[in-house]
Amino acid sequence: MALIAPQTRAAEFRETIEKRILVADGAMGTMLYAKGAFINRCFDELNLSLPALVRDVHQEYIRAGAEILETNTFGANRKRLGAFGFAEKVRPINQAGARIAREAARDQAFVAGAVGPLGIRIEPLGTTTLEEARAIFREQINALVETGIDLLMLETFRHLNELGEAVFAARDAAGPEIALAAYVSIEDDGTLADGASTEDFTRTMDEWPVDIIGLNCSSGPKVMLETIEKMVNWTGKPLSVFPNAGLPASVEGRNIYLCSPEYIAHYARRFFRAGVRIVGGCCGTTPQHIKEIKSEARSLQPGESFARVVVEQASDKPTALEKIPVAKKSQLGAKLAEGRFVTFVEILPPRGLDATKEIEGAKLCKAAGIDCINVPDGPRASARLSAPVTCQLIQQEAGIEAVLHVCCRDRNVLSIQSELLGAHTVGIRNLICITGDPPRMGTYPDATAVFDVDSIGLVAIVNNLNQGLDLGGHPMGSQTALLIGVGANPGALNIEEELRRFEAKVKAGAEYVVTQPVFDLDLLEAFLKRTEQFKIPVIAGIWPLTSFRNAEFMINELRVPVPPSYMARMSMAQSGEAAREEGVAIAREMVQRVRTMVAGVQLSAPFGRYPMAIEVADAVGN
Repeated sequence: MALIAPQTRAAEFRETIEKRILVADGAMGTMLYAKGAFINRCFDELNLSLPALVRDVHQEYIRAGAEILETNTFGANRKRLGAFGFAEKVRPINQAGARIAREAARDQAFVAGAVGPLGIRIEPLGTTTLEEARAIFREQINALVETGIDLLMLETFRHLNELGEAVFAARDAAGPEIALAAYVSIEDDGTLADGASTEDFTRTMDEWPVDIIGLNCSSGPKVMLETIEKMVNWTGKPLSVFPNAGLPASVEGRNIYLCSPEYIAHYARRFFRAGVRIVGGCCGTTPQHIKEIKSEARSLQPGESFARVVVEQASDKPTALEKIPVAKKSQLGAKLAEGRFVTFVEILPPRGLDATKEIEGAKLCKAAGIDCINVPDGPRASARLSAPVTCQLIQQEAGIEAVLHVCCRDRNVLSIQSELLGAHTVGIRNLICITGDPPRMGTYPDATAVFDVDSIGLVAIVNNLNQGLDLGGHPMGSQTALLIGVGANPGALNIEEELRRFEAKVKAGAEYVVTQPVFDLDLLEAFLKRTEQFKIPVIAGIWPLTSFRNAEFMINELRVPVPPSYMARMSMAQSGEAAREEGVAIAREMVQRVRTMVAGVQLSAPFGRYPMAIEVADAVGN
């Protein structure tokens, strides 16, 4: 049995993974290729011929916040190296890989010995026996362990029998002290290439002498999350994931991975909440992806905090124009400044060209005394008539002021700036700045998200424009007068993170806030208490329930808490009409209760039933 090298931090790693979540590094091959390594080179051999290049990649991941570095040895076994003529260099290549990673990691990160499949078929599908496969794995792992690693990662295996040989070779070579993580690469349906179901491979890995099990590579984070959520039913071992940045697209002869760092980070948050202990990146991920994942980890990690870098503010303050007062920006701004209670009704843009129904709904709302029409931007990541055009039509043809949602999903920072300038020019002055739903939630899940900034960065951009400054802080010669609204969720699962982001939005320039739908008014009261020092108007989101099933949807899919008393009332409705009437009655009660707590309410018109929203709004005057 190989001895553990004296510089290993194996015991410290075991203690750490018991206490908190960890962020690992991202792709090595992607980065080496980006730095000029030819695609047909043996990337593992670069440990010997270009160690500084490999070290640079490790150091970039350290700077991004990685706490685990994988050695550049994924393919450093005798079979794969033999294809390049390096079969006799297994030991020096692996030992160099471990040394380079250790030099880069110092005491800032753990070093994981990376071991991939052999790249050949083993029995019963190939001629290489199971015993031969185990010997090949052991040769590589011996070299890694002798040089000093803190854990072993066996990754990207598509066949359980091959992974099994790697697992037992690793435990044989490393002994019980070094933690062992085993990863499979799944198909889009959550199975392995050898046909093993999620339950089959999870139960099998759970029985093996491994400490951590997980998924890596595959098509991207969506399928990985769905599979992890199933795996927890069949194992109690710590879970780990290393998703690809989606599937590669060929762009001018190069494979480009299109999942943005923000998109991967969004899933990282969901992985952590699902109980995953280690998240890193596989093919196509970069230090920027890891930096965003680290930010999510910090926001969920007790006792840690971080500052999000958003849009850089101009340093030449004298060039900024004095902002136009809230009261002079719009009718809504004037009402909020006066302390008048305001009502919004949400109207979605049409799916096609005909906005007649939406305009007629806006006219009904105006006649009923509603103050503004709130127009979402691509709600639930759907393709509709553009929100700015819908706002313009409503203002021109219905004669009621509109509130435009602006989301970060579909536009880079240049397009965002152009659209904001255009909105101001055509008379749209009220905004709600949001990050936006990722495309996976909608009918075009493979659409590419942008997310150059999040809602905090978007607020900073609008605030710049309101001071006559462009994105870079340079004077434009004119200024916008956009009323800056933001979103908030009083029922957020991680309320501390929600409050931190709310404070950041206010500091960036937010002037009022609209909450997500809220049914548990105790949560709203608690949120108002904890944000009262910011002294900006709060508009409460009120959503008339349409059925008991609608209430269940709120709880289970939108994660909006609905009190048991309301659930009971909705369950007792004997017909669809009775359910809608009860939903309106509940919403009216909520409006009356929040009347003295908030600056206004935003009312949903479920499925385009505008009279429902108007009936709820009538409670404002009662």
